[in-house]
Amino acid sequence: MVSVFLTHPEVVVDPSVPVESWGLTEVGRRRALAALPSVRLPRSGRIVSSVERKAVETADLLARALGTTTTADALLGEIDRSATGYLPPTEFEEVVDAFFARPTESVRGWERAVDAQARIVDAVRRLTADSGDLTIVSHGAVGALLLADLQRVPITRALDQPGMGSVVTFDAGTWRAHGGWQRIPLDGDRTGTGRD
Repeated sequence: MVSVFLTHPEVVVDPSVPVESWGLTEVGRRRALAALPSVRLPRSGRIVSSVERKAVETADLLARALGTTTTADALLGEIDRSATGYLPPTEFEEVVDAFFARPTESVRGWERAVDAQARIVDAVRRLTADSGDLTIVSHGAVGALLLADLQRVPITRALDQPGMGSVVTFDAGTWRAHGGWQRIPLDGDRTGTGRD
C-alpha cells in the first residue's frame, strides 16, 4: 500500500495573479514528467490533486502520460495565506518561518499550522482509506505538515521540501513515511529551495 505525495514543480510567479492561479513554468512541466518513475508505484493509477492550478497542471501531465485521469480535492490545498496574498521572497520566507515556529498562532492572518495539518492529514487519510494506493499532487508546506504527522514529530520547517517538485512515499496502512523528501531531478539542477 504505497502512496506518493508529490509537490507541484516550478511555477510562473506573477504578483498580479492570485497565488492559487499560478501555472507551471516550462522547467516545471519537464520536472513533472520526470516524476513519472515515482508515480508509477501506485497500482491503482489514482491521481488526486489540490484544486490549485499548479497542482492540477502537474496531475494532468502525469495522468496523460500514464493513460489515466485525475480528480481534485480542495482539502489538499496549500496553507491559506489569502490574508496577505503575494509577498516578496524575503518577507515570504520570514512569514513561513514564523508559521512553522508558532503553529498554534495565525501569523499575519494565515491559516494556523495546526489547522492546516489537521486538514491535510484528514484529507489524505480519507483518500487512502480504500486502498492506500494513490498519488497525491499538492504543495510543500502542507506536505511538511503531513510528513510531521507521518513521522510522529512536532511541526517544524526542517521537514519542508528541498525544492518544488519533491516527493515522499508513505504507507497509509501503518501511517509511516518511507524516509524523507526526494527532489525530482532534472539535468542541470542547482540546489535551492524554491517555495510556492
